[in-house]
Amino acid sequence: MVSPLSDKKQIIIMEQQNTGKKSLDSIERAKLGVRVFNLPFDEAEEVIDAYVSDGDYDPDSVELFKVQLDTQRHIQEKSVELLSTGAEIVRLVVNAFVKNMPQPANRNSYES
Repeated sequence: MVSPLSDKKQIIIMEQQNTGKKSLDSIERAKLGVRVFNLPFDEAEEVIDAYVSDGDYDPDSVELFKVQLDTQRHIQEKSVELLSTGAEIVRLVVNAFVKNMPQPANRNSYES
């Protein structure tokens, strides 16, 4: 199954061939990614827009980068939720296990 993102990427690549504008290459995307890593999405979008305003960048290429950044942030948020839920499940299982462990026999009865 082909994801919608890959379809959009193919369309953008085809459009870039016709527009003559440059797209964000992998090095530029990496640099921008580092700059906007900890910023809220609105601020990150402003940084990206300021960067591309200095050049003749294909708007679809820039939009694709923004979509990828937003998707990455969404995945990170869901990963944190999943880790938190997993940790809670482990805590509940460990507590239930400890609570239901057989108690050791009374040591005083062996010492007599």
